[in-house]
Amino acid sequence: MTETQAEAIPVAGLLLAAGGGRRLGGHPKALLEHRGRPLVEHAARALREGGCAPVYVVLGAAAPDVRARCGSSGLRDCVLVDNPDWAEGMGTSLRVGLAAVATSDAPAVLVGLVDQPRVGARAVARILAAHRAGAQLAAASYAGERGHPVLFGREHWAAVAETAEGDRGARAYLRAHAAELTLVECADVAAPDDVDAPEDLRLLDRRRHATSH
Repeated sequence: MTETQAEAIPVAGLLLAAGGGRRLGGHPKALLEHRGRPLVEHAARALREGGCAPVYVVLGAAAPDVRARCGSSGLRDCVLVDNPDWAEGMGTSLRVGLAAVATSDAPAVLVGLVDQPRVGARAVARILAAHRAGAQLAAASYAGERGHPVLFGREHWAAVAETAEGDRGARAYLRAHAAELTLVECADVAAPDDVDAPEDLRLLDRRRHATSH
């Protein structure tokens, strides 16, 4: 494959949506309601509309329920991947997801989290623009702090999968490769607030925000 051909292939999206919502009373994050639809549908749409194709969605907790609720609607154009070890932490979902994406020709993958409803398509598009400009490691930045989404060029996937464990995901790998990482400021179009505890559920009630998809 030539460099020109590789550039023509879209970046794959990888949505980590396997969490069980332990601190949310055991309600799977993927199925939490936001504007009348599950969070997983909003997050997958942000990746698609931002320019990722295809979008892989890693499911874990209540995976059959997510498939039944969203498989023929908001996730119908996505590749659904099951992670039987989801309870061991986000690192397992990242490994499973990268293994699935590796069967494609995607030159890079952009990783998003299901529980960040204020991260939309505009943030995704900015990270993809950095990749088109040459970045092989890139991440959204919020007032200078690294956050999600995060992009990995294909040459990084094997090493990222090796270091991903527990709930740390790719944190250790990104820290070790900080000199290669391109930070893309996104605070003006997104916010990294995540839905992790009961008090965070207020984020799901917001009807209008500048970062709406």
